[in-house]
Amino acid sequence: MANLRRNTLGTATALVLLLTACGSAEPAGQESPSTTSTGPGTQATSTSTAAPAPSTTSTTTTSTTTTTTTTEPPPAHAISFTTEGWPELANGAHYEGWLVVDGAPLSTGRFNVIGGVVLDLDGNTVDEFALDFDPAEATTVVVTIEPANDEDSAPSDTHFLAGDASDGGAILELGHPAALGTGFEQSSGEFVLATPTDGDRVNDEFSGVWFLTFPGPKPGLDLPGLPEGWVYEGWTLIEGIPVTTGTFRDVDRSDNEAPYSGTVRTPNFPGEDFLDNAPVGLTFPTNLQGATVVISVEPLTEDNPLPFAIKPLSGPIPLDAELEPAAYPLTSAGFDPIAGIATYR
Repeated sequence: MANLRRNTLGTATALVLLLTACGSAEPAGQESPSTTSTGPGTQATSTSTAAPAPSTTSTTTTSTTTTTTTTEPPPAHAISFTTEGWPELANGAHYEGWLVVDGAPLSTGRFNVIGGVVLDLDGNTVDEFALDFDPAEATTVVVTIEPANDEDSAPSDTHFLAGDASDGGAILELGHPAALGTGFEQSSGEFVLATPTDGDRVNDEFSGVWFLTFPGPKPGLDLPGLPEGWVYEGWTLIEGIPVTTGTFRDVDRSDNEAPYSGTVRTPNFPGEDFLDNAPVGLTFPTNLQGATVVISVEPLTEDNPLPFAIKPLSGPIPLDAELEPAAYPLTSAGFDPIAGIATYR
């Protein structure tokens, strides 16, 4: 019996040791029992349920970058020009503004004009030009036409528009004494059809225009004298193509060119026979009946084969026009003088 008990106890003890050696390992996925002591010799076993994991809300914080744009303050002193109707200048020629302060012209900047818009010489639009001087004491605003590649600090002789400076502005006009000095209001003229440079009075007589009239002959143009930097030029619009009759400053002398005339000496008046060397698109001799005759005022600082925008006189050649001594009028009826406005502070 004793041996049986010892064996039984031994077996029980071995079983306990075996369980102890294996630890309290449990199968995966099972809950571990927790033991709470409720009194001597008594154990209560309860099941501990794991709390569910808290839900996580992901908050994305967007970083907003505030860009601060620094705007340059406007210059203390500046000038702007209203240029509606001003012609675009060709081949590098450009305008330059001037404020006359204490008798000295101070440049306000170089520019060109396309469609009434002011552009710098790089083609950028310019609303106003900054000034590095105070214009409060200015007496006159002048706009000149400067030649290509001009970089000197003096205005050219070709004064285009000017106006008296007053209360931060000036109305710019052709007739101001610091510009052309005239608005051409009293200008008039006449011309005849003839070709005196071919040596006869029979052939192709309808192919020449001369600014003279009869009896005389005497000058056919009544035009004001021009300041330095400007010349007159005659034109005949033939089949829509403007063809020069030559540049001149005096109405009672021959003009400076005879590119299309014959070999006989020209009269002592401006004009041209269209006999030789016709421009592309035309044939000389021609018949000028139905053409148009124009007198323009040209800036010497611009090299342009087309008429400038100042055209104080024009007139048609009637379809039934007769040869000299019949004369046909030139008037300023269609001439709208160019003007502008300068505003400064």
